[in-house]
Amino acid sequence: MSSVLKITLILSLLLSAGSHAADTAPRKTLAPFASEQALSSYLQQLQARQEALQKERQKLQRATAQSMSAAPAPPAPILARAAPAPSAEAAESVTNVQTAGVDEGGIVKLHGKHLVMLRRGKLFTVQVGGNALQPVSSLDAFAPGSDPSGSWYDEMLIDGDTLVVIGYSYSRGGTEIGLFDINADGKLAYRATYHLRSNDYYSSRNYASRLVGSKLVFYSPLSLNLRRGDPFGGFPALRRWRPDAVPSDFKRIAPATRIYRTDEEPEPGFGLTLHTVTVCDLAQRDMRCEATAVMGPQGRVFYVSGESVFVWTTRRGSDSGVFRIPLDGSAPSALKVAGAPVDQFSFLESADGHLNVLLRAEGQGDAMWDGTRGRGDMALLRVPLTSFSDGRDSAPASSYKALPGGGYGLQNRYVGAYLLYGNPGNGGRRQADQAWPRQPLYAVRWADARSVQALSLPHGVERIEALGNDAVVIGAQGKDLHFSSIRLGAQAAIATRYIRADAAQGESRSHGFFYKPHTASDGVIGLPILGADERPGSSRPAASVLYLRNSGLTLTELGALAARHGPAPDDGCRASCVDWYGNARPLFLQGRVFALLGYEVVEGVLKEGQIREVRRISYAPIASAVR
Repeated sequence: MSSVLKITLILSLLLSAGSHAADTAPRKTLAPFASEQALSSYLQQLQARQEALQKERQKLQRATAQSMSAAPAPPAPILARAAPAPSAEAAESVTNVQTAGVDEGGIVKLHGKHLVMLRRGKLFTVQVGGNALQPVSSLDAFAPGSDPSGSWYDEMLIDGDTLVVIGYSYSRGGTEIGLFDINADGKLAYRATYHLRSNDYYSSRNYASRLVGSKLVFYSPLSLNLRRGDPFGGFPALRRWRPDAVPSDFKRIAPATRIYRTDEEPEPGFGLTLHTVTVCDLAQRDMRCEATAVMGPQGRVFYVSGESVFVWTTRRGSDSGVFRIPLDGSAPSALKVAGAPVDQFSFLESADGHLNVLLRAEGQGDAMWDGTRGRGDMALLRVPLTSFSDGRDSAPASSYKALPGGGYGLQNRYVGAYLLYGNPGNGGRRQADQAWPRQPLYAVRWADARSVQALSLPHGVERIEALGNDAVVIGAQGKDLHFSSIRLGAQAAIATRYIRADAAQGESRSHGFFYKPHTASDGVIGLPILGADERPGSSRPAASVLYLRNSGLTLTELGALAARHGPAPDDGCRASCVDWYGNARPLFLQGRVFALLGYEVVEGVLKEGQIREVRRISYAPIASAVR
């Protein structure tokens, strides 16, 4: 199916009227290894094949070297390459999540009447309830007595009075999970730290952790080293940290009977990865975790719905596979597919029992900064969840709809009945005698994909977000930042545009944006921005948060809350001293408006159509106290 994205594909089946699939169970599931011995034997076979391949390569290299002086070297063999209605609690969420009911690890959360921030290796609480704005507590985000050097503390989640910090430790080699208690007064107390064996989870677009009810969910890739003396030493395992912790403290959490594979044999010479979904129960004080793993190639993008984790793996060219791993621990299922998604926003598990995925012909997954590097033809895949099976079946050609567009840095988002996508273009650059280049925003109804609209924008597509059932597209035109509201009715149409002169986005991650609806057609947008003298490399590298009112898709400026300029505080940072996940967020709480700006929380009030600052606090630690 490697060329399936390059041919004309027939339309997907239309949705039947009012259909909502009652049964989304796969027809078959993957089979696990029957025993530890069966798994060990399989790994030994793989190792033998790799060693034989290595010997053949060495033999070829020697023969090539010997013939260099006699004749030009023959062409090297061609090897396959790796393809580059909400509750009251949800209404007060401060995280711009992709899927309702699935919280995502972030740098700021809400616990009762307190904001909780994770920044530069420390946790902080600030009271906001009762019209207060007051720092309360701070604590290291790592275990007392542990060495945090070589560790990054990136994400935070809260379940009841349990606060979870997710990090990655290069020195200890895996995902670090810190558990803390938080009480009604905002006081923090350390409980325990666990280490989950994994490779680095970082993605410039995705988040490593999710919270579904009281289930803490991780996706972790684990590259298998078959040459090590104990191949099981790289398998999913968990240990509780103690000062004298040793590698033997790790205990397997994915036995052979929870490890699965398809009928696809690993590509010779290319890595084999255990794509692992770990579910931990936070309802117990002593965290218990179980893992399910599937074997596949290295490239991956993952998406978490309310019931499953979907992991898309990529091998030769556009030949791929997608795994559906249920959160309840039941057996995974799989489907052979083509192409590669851009990132997690390329997926939608729709209420009609289908998986919808925007694809490019080639991609490398979304690890690190790979999410921007896909290329080639585009298509929309739409398959019933019931078509997932034991991995032997392929999605039929009729499941793909060829789409126009592409380009570097593609952005995509499902909003209501539409899939919207576009790319930043060239950032609005032009020659002196040229008009501003226009960029297309593509809009397609994902349920039938009968036709694709191309809306012409005078700016790039750097961000796509929902405004209720409509959307806003944000991007640059030269030195200016544009906000275009998009009406999504029977047809998609550009409604209005707001332009912020001499500005750029201050945050590229999805959590940097927040929309607070007041009615179905009215609400407030918040987004961190950088002014002309606040860009990287300038003398004033600080962001402000811009607020816009949406009134029937007419966007008007309310004003901005800005960081106080001046030297950064000496916080005595010991770990995670770079804000990889950003440091600015718009916050809307109990009818109040805030901006998180580094170590400052600024409160504003809307008066006479303008946001005005009323107070601010700094929660920065004092370096002398830290040391």
